[in-house]
Amino acid sequence: MNLKNKEFFNEYMQVFLTQNSCLNLISKNDEKFLWEKHIFDSLAFEFFVKKYGEFDTVLDIGTGGGFPSVPIALAYPKIRVCALDSIRKKINAIENIKSELKIDNLIPICDRAENIKDHFDVVTSRAVASLDKISSYALPLLKKGGYFVAYKSRKTPEEIADAEKVFKKFNAEIVDIIEYQLPLEENFTRNLIIIKRK
Repeated sequence: MNLKNKEFFNEYMQVFLTQNSCLNLISKNDEKFLWEKHIFDSLAFEFFVKKYGEFDTVLDIGTGGGFPSVPIALAYPKIRVCALDSIRKKINAIENIKSELKIDNLIPICDRAENIKDHFDVVTSRAVASLDKISSYALPLLKKGGYFVAYKSRKTPEEIADAEKVFKKFNAEIVDIIEYQLPLEENFTRNLIIIKRK
């Protein structure tokens, strides 16, 4: 399947927009860029999978409106995807989306990252916090040899420098930075920072 096939996600987009009209998961202005800025961006996970393989479990920290957790769960039905957020209304929205689209491999969790006891093959996070802060939550939840996939914008070098102490503390290192473009008229560069826990 071509993950960038927009038609595959049409039903999901309709269901999401219905939830958004009640809960304001993304701004009204962003609704017209739902595919380009949110779903397409979430599916950059495909670049990671192509290089490092498909794993059994993914935890998405601070999933918000379900990005990247829901597109990943839809695109990879064999991966158990846990969507974590501490805000109940956001998790309720994801539960509604899961129910309506019958996404059996998606597990919404309303809690804080520091309360999670399980360990995962992969942790993701998109637009949540600075790299040092989000790494301090993500890295302890990785299995040994697991990967943290951080979705970031072009401010990457400064954030990496600030996060070095956290990487050292959890015996982790950056093994890759995958750059990609969003399909927008203006130049919109994004990065996946791939961090491995040794």
